[in-house]
Amino acid sequence: MMKISDFVAVKKSSLSARYSKKKVSAGHFIEDYMAGHIDVVGDFKDLMKHKNEVWEYDFTGDHWKFFFTRFIPEVAMHTKSQDERIVRTHYDNKNDLFNWFLGPRMVYTTGFYKNGQEELEEAQDNKMDLIAQKLQFKPGETMLDIGCGWGTFVMHAAKHYGMNATGVTIAQAGADWGNEQIKANNVQDKARIMRMDYRDIPHAKYDKITCLEMAEHVGIKNFSTFMEQIYGLLKDDGLFYLQIAALRERSSPLWGPNMEDIVWGLFMNKYIFSGADASMPLNWDLKRLESVGFEVHSVENVGIHYSRTIDHWYQNWMRNEEKSMAKYGLETFRMYQIFLGWSVEIARQGSSTAYQIVCNKNVDNYNRERFVGATQFGELSNFKKNANVAPAFATDNA
Repeated sequence: MMKISDFVAVKKSSLSARYSKKKVSAGHFIEDYMAGHIDVVGDFKDLMKHKNEVWEYDFTGDHWKFFFTRFIPEVAMHTKSQDERIVRTHYDNKNDLFNWFLGPRMVYTTGFYKNGQEELEEAQDNKMDLIAQKLQFKPGETMLDIGCGWGTFVMHAAKHYGMNATGVTIAQAGADWGNEQIKANNVQDKARIMRMDYRDIPHAKYDKITCLEMAEHVGIKNFSTFMEQIYGLLKDDGLFYLQIAALRERSSPLWGPNMEDIVWGLFMNKYIFSGADASMPLNWDLKRLESVGFEVHSVENVGIHYSRTIDHWYQNWMRNEEKSMAKYGLETFRMYQIFLGWSVEIARQGSSTAYQIVCNKNVDNYNRERFVGATQFGELSNFKKNANVAPAFATDNA
């Protein structure tokens, strides 16, 4: 059995006693490591594989401070101004940072692996093509992608499927990047990215609506209202695709087994996805979809695909350590190292996962025959052959 001292070199002498024991609180390790008070000896991923032997998943004083001073107020508020401040602080003016781990596709959601041997870009293309098949894209149809990130899926839908595609993001840096790659791929007549809050989307009717891992950010408070909004934007014969991250079910939100899930979730909310408090168990999502009038057609768990995707992101990030350290410093570099290295294992062990959910309006005259013989799940799909999308324009990716 390993002990924490097997993985840590203490640089701040006052912490020696903390790291002389067999285990250390995960929360203390995170704060000490990000601050540079300790170093990891050897491969950080080796520590992650032995985390249960050397970490205690208890609440530290820092956890309680964050929970009461930031988490609870953010859950309760979720105003336009607060959400814009959080998102733009995290994303704007940091395209280089995200490119260093996301790679040239700049897709911040899970890829999809058909054989497990794909490189990151191929897995992301697989995922975009899979969504297109699940939603039965047809040239000329209108599509709305809410929370479109850097706009890659919007561009892909227009270029490879002839969709009339609109993306919405609150981050200016993402909108600018997305419109640049739309221009670089000569689909300006079919695609565009608009910077706006999702609550300000003009009312129109779309054939297809997608939301990939953005609904978590609207918050528990606003989730049902957001689903109602999407229902109103979707044509009666349309399809809605929701891809959403989820924590596994637990009897108590703060106590009980699998406490690592909660400790990891607090780290993620504090440092990586502030305000993204609507990562809930699957049954919570489905109940709210059905309550606003959606019929759930299919649900696919893609958590293991996420583990593989994040592992690629981790490798990219470590290859760009020198660039990251030079511009953003030790704390930021280690923060993302922890996020990516830990999340590989979190997704692999089922603490957190992601679901692909396809819905239609639950009305009597809906044409449900459309699903006979159609793509239902990734393992059964007949993937499009011509999915060779080059990087949209020059990047600083290693």
